[in-house]
Amino acid sequence: MGSMSPAHWLIVVLVFALFFGAKRLPDAARSLGRSMRIFKSEVQVMHSEPDADAADSDGATVRRLPAAEQSAQVPEAKPVLRDSARA
Repeated sequence: MGSMSPAHWLIVVLVFALFFGAKRLPDAARSLGRSMRIFKSEVQVMHSEPDADAADSDGATVRRLPAAEQSAQVPEAKPVLRDSARA
C-alpha cells in the first residue's frame, strides 16, 4: 500500500507535464540534478573540513565566532517618538 505502482508514476508524470509543459520538464530536471550535485559537494566539503565546532561541557555543540564577529556589536535601537497632533 505504501509503494507506488507504475500506473501511479505515469499519472504523476502526466500531471507534471500538464502543469509545467513538456519543454520545461528537461530544464527543471537538469537544474534539480545540478542543485543536488552542488548540495552533495558542499556536504562533502563540510565533512572534510576540520571541526570548527567545539563541544560544550554538557555535550552541546557550540559554534565559535571569529574574532571580528565577536567584537562587532549591534547598536541599540532607539524608540521613535511621534507627535500626537500629527498622528
